[in-house]
Order: sequence, then structure tokens, then C-alpha cells
Amino acid sequence: MTETLTFSFSPLSPSDLAKQPEATVVVFVGEDLKVGAGTAELLAGLDWQLFARAASDAGFRGKTDDTMTLFAGHRRIVFVGMGTGRAAPIDLGGRAAAAAGYAAKIVIAGDLPGDADLSPQATAELALGFRLASYRFNTYRTRRPEPQLPAERHVLIMTSSPEEAQVAHARETAIAEGVELARSLINEPANILTPSEFTRRLHVLEKAGVEVQILGEAELARMGFRALLGVGQGSSEESHVAILRWQGAADPDAPPLGFIGKGVCFDSGGISIKSATDLAEMKGDMAGAACVTGLMLGLARRKAPVNALGAIGLVENMPGGKAQRPGDIVRSLSGQTIEIIDTDYEGRLVLADLLWHVQSTFQPRFMIDLATLTHDIVTGIGRERAGLFSNNDELAASLEKASSATGELVWRMPMGPNFDEEMDSKIADVRNIDSPSGGACTAANFIQRFVNGVPWIHLDIAGPAYDLPKSAISPSWGTGWGVRLLDRLTRDLEPQRRVR
Repeated sequence: MTETLTFSFSPLSPSDLAKQPEATVVVFVGEDLKVGAGTAELLAGLDWQLFARAASDAGFRGKTDDTMTLFAGHRRIVFVGMGTGRAAPIDLGGRAAAAAGYAAKIVIAGDLPGDADLSPQATAELALGFRLASYRFNTYRTRRPEPQLPAERHVLIMTSSPEEAQVAHARETAIAEGVELARSLINEPANILTPSEFTRRLHVLEKAGVEVQILGEAELARMGFRALLGVGQGSSEESHVAILRWQGAADPDAPPLGFIGKGVCFDSGGISIKSATDLAEMKGDMAGAACVTGLMLGLARRKAPVNALGAIGLVENMPGGKAQRPGDIVRSLSGQTIEIIDTDYEGRLVLADLLWHVQSTFQPRFMIDLATLTHDIVTGIGRERAGLFSNNDELAASLEKASSATGELVWRMPMGPNFDEEMDSKIADVRNIDSPSGGACTAANFIQRFVNGVPWIHLDIAGPAYDLPKSAISPSWGTGWGVRLLDRLTRDLEPQRRVR
């Protein structure tokens, strides 16, 4: 974000509104053109007959995404339609941001038609939506787009429980920082965000209290990360693994929650090179690693009372004289041998070594990996959902619950021995082959071979990680998808007592 955006909370009070004479007021309206009781009191001086006539003339019906602007004296009031359904507070925040436009001072009436008020948590989520919708990535623009957002913006949200909303807002601010970090990492071009540069960007986590360990190629070779190193051996950029540890639980020895991210900072496909039409977006093939990085920052910022471990594999998959070839055989960290059929199926090789290292070294409570792994998942379920593969129904159900709460959608996908048969190799333990049908399922079954009894989820995020149609809260190419989802899962698993 290039501008400074701050939030505060106050009661639904006409006297408090009077202290903001230059602020644009955002009001939510139902399809019956009614507003919340608190909002009606807040705007007691408004001529509601004039409002009804203006709405009729403008064709404003209070439908979803309808907006209408009125001026009451010097006051600008923007009415935002809610439709007939129950919109998520985070989406309402995004709509409020769009409706407010380029105003520097904004007041949002935080009650809804038919409701007494938003809860403190819902109010905080509304603020989160406003912030996420305001994200911009203008790092490399020498001529900024016009018009521009003001350098400083302030949003006052009026609610019946301002103190409680402020406490909830502090938690949501922490995760907003994580989403923004993930988005910015994904948006960076590959000539800037190399694997080595990615490791340098992890200093922000260290400042927040996350322990960061960087493993370089020499140490990875000594440890046996040959599957991961094989992916990067055609590049002049050094490969790395970063281990990120947040120790927030009362018991420092409590098993950590394990989060693993694929970080292919550019994926040309290697010797099995991709088509030209696919290459430009392959700077985003590290979105899984970006999500894990953003999640760990959010957990640290809000001092989550859990032990969490992030592991990200940072490589470039490039053709070259030393590049891995189709037909090669590599011995993974687990000891299993892999026949390389296609060098463009590299992400599963990175995850194979990472997953084995995490489970054997840190004994996690569970492992969740994220990877922009296959286009097959997009073909199967579209761009808005991630494919969810798991060996544990209870863990999968917990993640599906978090998905429903956050709106970051997942879809449970099948696994089974029929997919395994296609990966059998005549000269090695397994081969990294795609399947003409069920390719995402074949990839997940490949990865499962490197999971040794630990509850595990694989999220194929090739759809929602980047280049989604713009939503109420995501104007960015890189979405930061998964940070809020996994933070919510973590919150659901946390003990009630929080570390200080």
C-alpha cells in the first residue's frame, strides 16, 4: 500500500458525526430502501422523501453493488445496496471502499437494515475488507495512475460496541499485514524476487518474532534434498529452503502446526519448456510460499498462542546445460527414487522433500501444503476454489469450516490407489507423470507418498492464487489467497488463553 490508512471506532452518535464535517458517509441500504435503526437516527436531519425520490430517479433499488450519492448540505452521503441476502462483513467493507472513492475521510454507519448492529468481530471484518480492497501495487510505476488515493486516509466506523470492535480490529490488522505481504511477494517480477531475494524479504518476519533459518544449496545437498535441488539445478540462482518458526504456545515443546509452501520463483518448465502464452504468469508459481510467509507474519503480529512451523522451498526451474532432464532419476530426502518424466511437473518434487523434512524433524500436529500445482484443478473446479486433498477427514472438515467462515473456498477432491498405479515406474520407485484425466488427483497421490502417517492436507491453489476476476476485496493480480483461511483454522484450534 502506498497510502496510510487508519481506522477508529465510535458509537452511532449524531454528535460524533458532527465532529466529522468533511467526511463522506457510507450507509448500507436494503432492497426495501430501508436503513438500520441506528443509521436512521444518525441521519435524522436527512430528508427521506428526497432520498426516495432521488432513488427512484436514479434507478437505485438497494440491490447488491447498487450505489447512489446524495449531498445533504456540504455532506456527501453514499448509499450502498445490500440486496436481499446476508452479505459477509468483509465484502461489505470492500463495497464501502469502492463507494467511498477517493475521499480522505470516511465514516461508515456500522449497522445494517433489520439488524441492531454488526457484532464487534463483524465490524472488524468490515474494516479488514475496506483495507484489503484499498491495496495497490504501484512499486514499478513511474507515472502513477490518475486519480490517486490520498496519501492519508482515515475511516471511522460507527458501532454500538466501539471498544470491543477496536480489540477485534487489532487481530484483523495483523492478518491484513500478512495478506498484503503475500500479495506483494506474488506481484513482484521474477527478475527481482529471485530465491535469494525472497530469503532477504523474510527479515520482516524476524522483526515480528519469527525464527528464520535459511538453508543453502551446500547444506541441502549434505542433508539429501536431491529432489528439490534437481528442480533448480538449471538456474544460475541458488536454491534455498527457509524454515520459519513461531513459538506462541504456553508449552514450548507442543507439536507445531506445519505449513509448507511451494516457492518456484519462476517456472519455465525446464527442459520440458512451457508454451509462450503460459510463461508470463509463472512469476506467480511461488504463491504457496508467499501464503505461508504471510500467514507466519500474521500469527506473529497477533501473538497467536500456538507453535507454528512454516517451510518454503525456493527455486527457479530453468533450462540450461546443467538442467534436470526427462529420464533422470533422483533420490529424494525420504530415500524413494523418482524417475523424471516431465521437468514441468517440478512442484511435487519440491514438496516431496519439504514434507519429509518437516515431519521427520519437527513432528508436527498436522501438515498443510499449498502449491500452484496443476492446471487440471482449474479445468475441474474453476478459478475461485482450491482443490483440497487429505488423508484425514477430521482435519479436512476443520479446514472446510474455516473456508465457509472466510469465503476462501475449497473443494474436497478424491484420492485413491487407482491414481497411484499411473505413477508406477519400471526403473524407480515412482515417476512424476501427469494423467490425461484426473491430473490434479494424480499429483496429490504422488505427494502423499512422502507423507508418513501425519494428518495432511494438500491445497492445489492454481486457481485462486492470482489473476482472479476482481472481487470486492481483491483488486490485485496476486490475491494472497489462503492466508485468511489458514489463520482462521489456526484460531479455531487455539486455546482460549492468549500469550502476551
